[in-house]
Amino acid sequence: MKDALKLAFSPCPNDTFMFHAWVEGLIDTQGHQFEIKMADVEELNQSAMKEDADITKLSFSAFAHVADRYELLTSGAALGHNCGPLLVSKHNFKWEELSQVKIVIPGKYTTANLLLTMFAPDAKNKKRIGFFRY
Repeated sequence: MKDALKLAFSPCPNDTFMFHAWVEGLIDTQGHQFEIKMADVEELNQSAMKEDADITKLSFSAFAHVADRYELLTSGAALGHNCGPLLVSKHNFKWEELSQVKIVIPGKYTTANLLLTMFAPDAKNKKRIGFFRY
């Protein structure tokens, strides 16, 4: 038997669906076993920068920082046109006021934060709140 590969992904339904067949042995993994780690997406991004997993889910933004050490797989991406991320608020504000608005982000290296930064570079009042807590 081969050494177990460290496989890291989030408990997000997309991720659990993508990795279900591997984790449950429903496909031929050619003798590979997996040591599973489930974590928040930003925790996975940070973990990839330390090369803590052999195979990991991570944000496209984070991938740019680890592309020399990880290979992007040809399936499993969850980035698309007209499907988010979304900026939502209970209060109306003008786009010019976005630099003063407090914005919660899922993490520094998340695709959501990258897109927000590209869309609104003056929006600096950001705070990270994780996807889930143990």
